[in-house]
Amino acid sequence: MAQKRKEESEFKVSDKRLFNADGELRDSTEEQVATSSGTATAAATAPAAASTPATTPAAAIPEVAAIPTIPAAPESEVPEPPTASEQQAQHDAYKKSARDLDTRVELSGHSAKELEMSFERFMASLYMTAMMQLGLMHEQGGQPGVDLIGARQTIDTLGMIAEKTKGNLTAKEQGFLQNCLYELRMAYVEVTNALAHAPQAPSPITGTKG
Repeated sequence: MAQKRKEESEFKVSDKRLFNADGELRDSTEEQVATSSGTATAAATAPAAASTPATTPAAAIPEVAAIPTIPAAPESEVPEPPTASEQQAQHDAYKKSARDLDTRVELSGHSAKELEMSFERFMASLYMTAMMQLGLMHEQGGQPGVDLIGARQTIDTLGMIAEKTKGNLTAKEQGFLQNCLYELRMAYVEVTNALAHAPQAPSPITGTKG
């Protein structure tokens, strides 16, 4: 009976990611099983300076906080966009500052290519954010935490980007985005199901005198 209860309380969080945060294919996938102690782990490969895999006790998950509402600004209060000449002047100033930074980076012995933002890097940053919000990754030296609402919003952001960029992505970019969405949605379902079926702490037993 104890063995049966143990098997029923186990749940599996699978890490089926095909690539790492830099867009490189991984050699293999890994999965780990969390037991009735209420832990959820995922073998998440990430840059060493960014994050490390995390194990989050279900009992330590805080209650869902109230969702903050962002009031929409009245249409009359929306400022006028800058003129074309203003945009060009600001663009030129930004590019000059960026070139100055690239020069300092090169002089420090690093490559300015490391600063360049690509579509894959942008997707990877959102992917890692969602993984941390799901408690499957955490900042190096930090503590893991679960933010289901934040994770759902990040995943929905990726879904919105997928809709808005239809027909404008290369085959590689489209595949990268779809992999991110597939893996994150799967992880979200697994984590939420695992938390919903996590063992609850037993209630204190009170006795009455006969």
